[in-house]
Amino acid sequence: MSISTEAPERAGGTAVWSPKVTPPIGRDLTPEQELACAFRILARGGFSEDIAGHITWARDDGSLMINPWGLWWDEMTASDVCRVDYDGNVLSGKWDVTPAFHIHTELHRRRPDARVVVHNHPYHVVVLAAIGMLPEIVHQQGSMFDDDLVLVEEYTGEVDDAQLGAELAERIGGASNAILVSHGIIVTAPTIAEATYRSSSIDRMCKLAYDVMLSGRTPIPLAKGLRQGMKKSLIERGTEVFWNGAVRQLLRAEPNVLD
Repeated sequence: MSISTEAPERAGGTAVWSPKVTPPIGRDLTPEQELACAFRILARGGFSEDIAGHITWARDDGSLMINPWGLWWDEMTASDVCRVDYDGNVLSGKWDVTPAFHIHTELHRRRPDARVVVHNHPYHVVVLAAIGMLPEIVHQQGSMFDDDLVLVEEYTGEVDDAQLGAELAERIGGASNAILVSHGIIVTAPTIAEATYRSSSIDRMCKLAYDVMLSGRTPIPLAKGLRQGMKKSLIERGTEVFWNGAVRQLLRAEPNVLD
C-alpha cells in the first residue's frame, strides 16, 4: 500500500462550518463552580494522580483561582476554591496552597494566552515522559496538538519558587502543551473550557501512540495539510460542545460539585 504524506491544506474550523445552536449546560455557573467542574471532569477521566496537581485560572483583578493543598481533584467543590496572589498569599479560601503553584505563575506572567494552566501526572503521559518521548500523532484527534507540544528534558525536582518557575516557563516557550520528563504535563489555554478539553485529550493521545509503538507496526501517516485543518475543527468547533457535555454529565452524577 502506498501512503502519501502530502495533501493540500484543508481550512477546517469555523471557516468551513459553524453550528447555529449547540446543547447548553442548562444553568449558569460561577467561575468557582466552573473550576470545580474542571477538576472533577479531569479526575473522572483519569488525568489526576491522587493528591498531585493544580489548575490555576488568572482573574482580571490580578489574583489566581486555584485548588488547595490536600484535597483530591475528585472531591473539589466550588467552596473549596482558593484565590491567591502571585507570591502565593491566600486572599480568600479556607485552605492552604502549595508553593509548587509556581509551576503556573511564571507562565501566567509571560503568556497572555495562558489564562488557565493545568498540571498533573496522567498515567500514559508519564509513561512517555519516563522515556523522554513525545507521542506521535497516530489518530486524527491527536491533530489538536500538532506543532503545539514540546518536551522539557531537564528534570529539576519540585518547582517551589518563582525562579524555578521562570526557568521552566522559558523552556516551555510559546507551546500550549509541554510534557515534563520524569514528571508530567502542563497544558495552557485561554479559557477553562479549552484547557479542560485539551487536558482530557492528551492522555488518550499518549496511550494510542504508545500502544501503536508496542505493536511494532509503522502507523499510517497523517498529512500535514489535513492535520492543520482538523486541529482548527477540533479546537474551534469542539471546545464548547465538549465542555457543555462534560459538565452536564458531571452535574447529573455529582451535583454537589457546585456547593
